[in-house]
Amino acid sequence: MKVLLAASEATPFVKTDNLADFAGALPRAVHKHGVDIRVVLPLYEAVNPLWRNKMTLVLSTTVALSWRQLYCGVHMLIEDGIVYYFIENEFYFRRTGIYGHFDDGERFSFFSRAIVELMARLDWRPDIVHLNDWQTALVPIYMKELSGEYPVLNKIKSVFTIHNIIYQGRFSRDILTDVCGISESWFEDGTLEFMDNVSMLKGAILTADYVTTVSPSYAEELRFPFYAKGLEGAISSISDHFCGILCGLDTGLYNPETDPAIRYNYTSSEIEKKKHNKRHLQILLKLNDAPDIPIIAFVGKLVYGNGVDLIASAFERIMRQNIQFIVMGTGDYDYEKFFSSAETKYKGRVSANITNSDELARRIYAGGDFLLMPSQNEPCGKAQMIAMLYGMLPIVRETGGLKDTVGQYNPATGDGNGFLFSDYNANAMIEAITAAVDLYNSGSVHRNIMIRNNMKSDFSWNRTALQYIKLYGDMLCRGRDNE
Repeated sequence: MKVLLAASEATPFVKTDNLADFAGALPRAVHKHGVDIRVVLPLYEAVNPLWRNKMTLVLSTTVALSWRQLYCGVHMLIEDGIVYYFIENEFYFRRTGIYGHFDDGERFSFFSRAIVELMARLDWRPDIVHLNDWQTALVPIYMKELSGEYPVLNKIKSVFTIHNIIYQGRFSRDILTDVCGISESWFEDGTLEFMDNVSMLKGAILTADYVTTVSPSYAEELRFPFYAKGLEGAISSISDHFCGILCGLDTGLYNPETDPAIRYNYTSSEIEKKKHNKRHLQILLKLNDAPDIPIIAFVGKLVYGNGVDLIASAFERIMRQNIQFIVMGTGDYDYEKFFSSAETKYKGRVSANITNSDELARRIYAGGDFLLMPSQNEPCGKAQMIAMLYGMLPIVRETGGLKDTVGQYNPATGDGNGFLFSDYNANAMIEAITAAVDLYNSGSVHRNIMIRNNMKSDFSWNRTALQYIKLYGDMLCRGRDNE
């Protein structure tokens, strides 16, 4: 089985979001099972020269994009046994910053077209191309448009993964013929049309052989307008070839037994050491030295969709409980200012860290008691999984990947591994926080059982890889049956 995974970013080369973790980690996990999986990325200015020096130019050609003939260099790098291809075009990719340019639609149309040319021209040809987010969403359409010129494309199956449906690659319809070189018929038949604009994401949803997203619950949510942002009809039309597969974590990096960022390393059989990390955290963040008071933490972007509005609106009520509260993240100025003011008001009880620091985050996970994630929507979620592996108990809204990884604690039976609430409002969140604090103060043995069970959770990429390998295999079997 040969797979080409295409993405606009991937660790360790370039990262702005969780897409990079997915595109970096999944191929390594799949490769360990003997699958010949390769990765294709743009060659950005941000790619470190140390990586560039290891690359070999394997193809130098031109790519047609509408009326333009554009240079395309393909550089190859082998790292940890995986082949990486980097698409070079200095005009499009040798810039400061990865996204946010006025011509992003053109830049990633070129990238998508270059991926198709790569598959057609290299000696190595994949059985499956695995595409990710709108930056690669035109690939299935280009494959169909160019299949006459390159018949080999008819034999390649496509998987498209939606990481967050909010980012749809929406542009004026003029982009099709003037920039992309794609027939207007794709717009006129509704494949690419969305509110009289082009939605590249919609095009991939409707033309890829299979579509996935990053958690089973998010897949279910995308059938509804609130979550699908207008694409619920497209999602419903592909229900027979659409599913959610939960993403994994780098459990080598996020491991409290070996993590160099935390003061006292520990395992699930040594959870008493969390108390030492807690005291170290309180000293570090200038919180009161109060080992018996629960610490609740929020780690993430300080933006509306993450539920920060709920926390801010109910903060006085939250702080009426005998707790300490830690915030770490950056985002909207008003929220940054709010939590900075709260730190002054609740000196010794609140710590506002307006920064992005993976090292500090891991110290919070190691020393904190509860992680609060009241997200309005959370396609997969990463913080709750890390926190659970470090022995924090999650307090989350029942959505997306949060719903798939956290089960409601039942005080009667001890079942569950966290605290959930369904309605997106402050009252529901306060109830969940109160239940968590009550458990902490009760001294129940259930709490330690929950902590140990969470630390033993399997959030590895191996679990995710096995599900994708099965999906790839099923697609190829169906393809042979249809021949």
